[in-house]
Amino acid sequence: MNRLKYKNIKKFIFGAGLISLVLLLAVQVNKKDSATVFVESLNTAQKEKMIKPFDHESKENWHFLPSVLWPRQGVELRDLTAAQRNLLFELLQENLSQVGYNKVLKIIDLENVLIEIKSNVYMRDPENYNVNFYGDPGKDDVWAWTFEGHHISLNFTNVRGKVSMAPRFYGASPAIIPSGSRKGERTLAMEEDLGLQLIQEMTAGQKEIAIIQHEVIADIVTSNKPKVDPLEPAGIQLKALSKSLQKTLLLLIDTYLSNMPEDQAAKRMKQLKKEELEEIYFAWAGATELTKGHYYRVQGKTFLIEFDNVQNDANHIHTVWRDFDGDFGRDLIKEHYHTSH
Repeated sequence: MNRLKYKNIKKFIFGAGLISLVLLLAVQVNKKDSATVFVESLNTAQKEKMIKPFDHESKENWHFLPSVLWPRQGVELRDLTAAQRNLLFELLQENLSQVGYNKVLKIIDLENVLIEIKSNVYMRDPENYNVNFYGDPGKDDVWAWTFEGHHISLNFTNVRGKVSMAPRFYGASPAIIPSGSRKGERTLAMEEDLGLQLIQEMTAGQKEIAIIQHEVIADIVTSNKPKVDPLEPAGIQLKALSKSLQKTLLLLIDTYLSNMPEDQAAKRMKQLKKEELEEIYFAWAGATELTKGHYYRVQGKTFLIEFDNVQNDANHIHTVWRDFDGDFGRDLIKEHYHTSH
């Protein structure tokens, strides 16, 4: 590089940029192709159950309860062949980071742990996870798909290669496996530990602002609402924390972003740091110890994170990321139709 003349450097940069663009487009095409390959592997009956119009009412009708308590449309894992299941999990792996994908596998496998603990095969079943498609990934510019079951709700919206991944819900029960070969395993450890570290390392004065109530909030406040508006700002602002605690809070946010593919997560974090650091709040409710019920939320201008660990003697975690304008790709869809018409 250092031996190239100036004009050749410009050519090199242009060429590198063109190559990067081609690679980016290739990645986007591969994601669409993977979805198309999976859809094309389905038989007629499966397609009739799984594929719906893009504006179908079930698209934003999500929940994190077991399917026995919240019946879902679509096709369950049990109804897929081994080859179809492999294609589905390849699609999940492509649309998540490795971290996010591994969490999905662990959360599904926690159903087996609950079967051992509670001996309730009917309620706890790792086959009770559903997939739905809205629109045709092989033909449509705008299409979506969901993967959902107990403690997982992943909602992907694709608009001309741009992907929205919200809302996204991850839960873990038990949060800490109490016995057996996996004793001590924690699926959502970082989400919990960083929150606890943050509140525990605050000064007394900072805690007085951050702790919005000493009685724990029983569950995520926004529940499974299709659309969420910003909550009333509560807790302590990021800018009121020391540099060290600011880093911890940003690391906590990044832990949630890290479920997304690395390029998407990095882009979103860069945007947050550039546009909304002044508007990020951290709020806590309940105990500040690992084994007692606790809740926190992080809210910025564009997003909301909620975490709770209350049920089963504080051994049952719920986490969710909401985008106020971007849940179910609303911002991408709005932009698409605005530019298209």
